[in-house]
Amino acid sequence: MNGEVYPFTAIVGQERMKKGLLLNLVNPSLGGILIRGEKGTAKSTAVRALADLMPGLRVVNLPVSATEDRVVGTLDIEHAIREGEKKFSPGLLAAAHGHILYVDEINLLEDAIVDALLDAAAMGVNTVEREGISHSHASRFVLIGTMNPEEGDLRPQLLDRFALSVEVGGERDVESRMEVIRRRLAFESDPAAFRSKYGQEQAELRLRIERARELLSQIEPSETLTAWTATVGIKLGVDGHRADITLMKTAMTLAAFQGRTDILPEDMAEAAMLVMLHRMRRRPFEEEAFDAESIRKLLEDLPLEAAHAS
Repeated sequence: MNGEVYPFTAIVGQERMKKGLLLNLVNPSLGGILIRGEKGTAKSTAVRALADLMPGLRVVNLPVSATEDRVVGTLDIEHAIREGEKKFSPGLLAAAHGHILYVDEINLLEDAIVDALLDAAAMGVNTVEREGISHSHASRFVLIGTMNPEEGDLRPQLLDRFALSVEVGGERDVESRMEVIRRRLAFESDPAAFRSKYGQEQAELRLRIERARELLSQIEPSETLTAWTATVGIKLGVDGHRADITLMKTAMTLAAFQGRTDILPEDMAEAAMLVMLHRMRRRPFEEEAFDAESIRKLLEDLPLEAAHAS
């Protein structure tokens, strides 16, 4: 890994963002994460630092300016006609297979690119068709998007594809902001020495992720928790069933990350905060709009005995 990458464990604050990113390393099938917030809040730094935690993992950047061909790949029609065989040049969706696909300013992507991402995220396959000729390849990746809400909204169809969503902002504590300054200056002054300082923490976090992956395969939610999850989805008025399934998978991943094979009420509550907020539709003239506090109140009555795996 590039020695210039800022260590993940050196990032100050932003605990919910860091947790959401790490959950997607524990469980790559979770469905990615959308990080929304103002500029200069370590969004891009955290994403790029993520791959440094797992050997062989790469972050493939999809720039907003990328063309559709650059993203999905191209078919050489003339070669197919002349030689009678397909010639495919892979794009970013091929490069991202098995890795992280990172889109900064994802809300500014062109519709055609968004549609390609939606198709690949839904099917795990990217298909390119030109002049009656088609080519398909596997394209399963962890989709991470960052955006500044002041620069525009995200299409609901793409928003729903993200398993998790978090809001980030600048640190409001003076000492925390001072520490951000100190660490950044130290890193820029001597990146190698700075990374060495956090080497042990990085190694410990890597082991925690690997252990959590092992535990995750051992977790089976109880019927009571499954019923609770379905009830929450109904009460919050989310569309479809993806949110319910994602909520349960997130709670399981949280339990594994905490070193457990049993799901506790706090896992379900934390999962709901990560999964549901960006999926709750606010209808015109609707008086009651669920927010973080509304979700917390809804979850208060989850009985402790319901939270153990069957």
